[in-house]
Amino acid sequence: MSTNDPHQGQPIRYTGVGLEHAKAVMIMLHGRGATAEDILTLTSEFNQSGFLYIAPQAAGYQWYPNRFMMPIATNEPYLSSALKLVDDNVNAVVAAGIPKTKIVLLGFSQGACLALEYVARNPQRYGGIAGLSGGLIGDVIREYHGSMDETPMFLGCSDKDMHIPKERVIESAAVFRGLGANVIDRLYPNMGHTVNEDELETVSRMMASVSQP
Repeated sequence: MSTNDPHQGQPIRYTGVGLEHAKAVMIMLHGRGATAEDILTLTSEFNQSGFLYIAPQAAGYQWYPNRFMMPIATNEPYLSSALKLVDDNVNAVVAAGIPKTKIVLLGFSQGACLALEYVARNPQRYGGIAGLSGGLIGDVIREYHGSMDETPMFLGCSDKDMHIPKERVIESAAVFRGLGANVIDRLYPNMGHTVNEDELETVSRMMASVSQP
């Protein structure tokens, strides 16, 4: 493990169809203290054919050490390393002939924060973005520039999440609308820090649209 790139060389887990047969790809980012295998268990809930699922593993089971609303510098170099790892996976899929319009990024909790930060810094047309219990990273939300060109995006979270303030979810949704994404954001009353059936169904509908020719 490199001191400046701590996530380099970590294992990547795959399930679904092979890359050569994939109609679309979902890159899945796990939460703090979890594993790539953990996030891949969601795939059985989606019931989507033609998808390759890619789940990288974070070094030390966390993408960055401190809370996502701490100053960004306090989470370096881990955050930059994590963003690079996401980018490497996206670029590998594109190099194999699958366009970004057929790539869905999904993350839960810390992984959701990472996914959202990645696309905010790299705005363009993706197949879809799903941030489950997450928000943009940093003590303050910075300015992002570019266009997401109507990328479908879903943000779902409890209205009383112990880790993710609902205000940050609302602010993040506003940022992505400003970047031109088609955002659905839902706050679920008194839900725990988890994923619910409505979220899974919403993501499944997004995936079904992405896998169409």
